[in-house]
Amino acid sequence: MKLVASISQGLENEGAKELIELGAQSVKASRRHISFEADKACLYRLHLRARLSFRFLREIARFPCNGPYELYSGVQRSIDWGNWLKPRTSFRVDVTGFGEGLSHTHFTALQVKNAIIDLQRELWGVRSNIDLSNPGICFHLHLANNQAVFSVDGSNSSLHKRGYKPAVGIAPIKETLAAGLMRMTEWDGTNNLVDPLCGSGTFLIEAVSSLLGHSVGLDRKFLFKNWPDFDISIWDKEVKMAKKIKPLTKKLPKIVGCEVDEMIAHSASENVRKAGLDNYIEIINCPFQEFQLPSGLGLLICNPPYGKRIGDENELPNLYKALGEYCKTHASGWDLWLLNGNPTLSKHLGMKARRRFQVNNGSIDCRWLNYEIR
Repeated sequence: MKLVASISQGLENEGAKELIELGAQSVKASRRHISFEADKACLYRLHLRARLSFRFLREIARFPCNGPYELYSGVQRSIDWGNWLKPRTSFRVDVTGFGEGLSHTHFTALQVKNAIIDLQRELWGVRSNIDLSNPGICFHLHLANNQAVFSVDGSNSSLHKRGYKPAVGIAPIKETLAAGLMRMTEWDGTNNLVDPLCGSGTFLIEAVSSLLGHSVGLDRKFLFKNWPDFDISIWDKEVKMAKKIKPLTKKLPKIVGCEVDEMIAHSASENVRKAGLDNYIEIINCPFQEFQLPSGLGLLICNPPYGKRIGDENELPNLYKALGEYCKTHASGWDLWLLNGNPTLSKHLGMKARRRFQVNNGSIDCRWLNYEIR
């Protein structure tokens, strides 16, 4: 099968490595997407175990598209509709990209929907229902360069939703992005891990969950089970493998999150518990300035506010200055990884980053900065 993974900008290389580790072939990373090939076993495995991508699309047809009429007829001729979509099965259409006469995604989606429904009525006299929230099949159309790529989505919603985070702060980092950023730090459980501004605890949960080999998709409903070629025997085998948790060969160091807001700290503790990691991660309700770092070396990771969605930009310089002073006073020999969406604020740390990576946190252009604390 030809597939495309959707991923946050800046994580493409790490995402490609993860796909290869899980068995994908012909992997090619591009901006916010990774194209690859996979058999059914690999496709199921990726949905169960991949942590960085938030969507997997399987290409089922490709045809020229120079306007609404060609789109309409192309959709009707694209696949065996009797095989792919029975009238009793509901569906949804998602659209990305633009084409000639197709400059509004809502109009384009309507064209695709009409093409499918008109053909069903012609063939069987009945039609499928549209279900935007819980469809039986989700079709995806991408338009570019007078070409239409018609795909099916393996899941109904973004794979960043792991299920452990019903309680979140004002601007939580997505789990897929946190997992990718933690992977870039190369933290392997040897040294301590501390998030001094932990919010809902996502960095710590993703780090430990990955280290323990927890599979993120075991409790999720997948739409590929409604595809005509779904193979339950292969699926059952992959689920059995995904449930195996690799045994810890060493005792984990201290893994701690600090959160000054009492309600958010409580929510973070709940998220840790729901993720089944309360034996590994401790959440403390206090300002980071009052937290005494565990003995030994380690990694400080954080996503402080940068005045875009939360935080007063006039007051935030004091926070960054305090964080920098805390690091230099208490964390000599440690590493700091900090996600920053406002370069004027990171200057107030009073430290020089030795590495920086461009990433997008939602629509915000950020830098994942690495400091060696002296």
